[in-house]
Amino acid sequence: MLVFGEPYEASNGTVIVTVSRKGWGRRLECPVGIYTISAEGTTWTPAVDTSRHALIGVCTGFAAAVIGTLAVLRRPPWPEMTERVMTALAEARSAEHRQ
Repeated sequence: MLVFGEPYEASNGTVIVTVSRKGWGRRLECPVGIYTISAEGTTWTPAVDTSRHALIGVCTGFAAAVIGTLAVLRRPPWPEMTERVMTALAEARSAEHRQ
């Protein structure tokens, strides 16, 4: 349910009306936005909760860091290519060509 606040008149003649949403039970009202009424017309300005956007960004970064760490710590799915293995592969190929 939307709750409209008491109109406030600014010094330039603009009237500002706050709008909030009533919470369930004991929850507080959360802001939705404001109506600005002036001689040029009426405008609606929504309220943006930037803390929620920041939380989503932090969680995304944390998930990327965890996935990157797991990818580095876990052995890759391809075969291990050490110097000893590469030397053995080269010797096997040269033995194949000699036959």
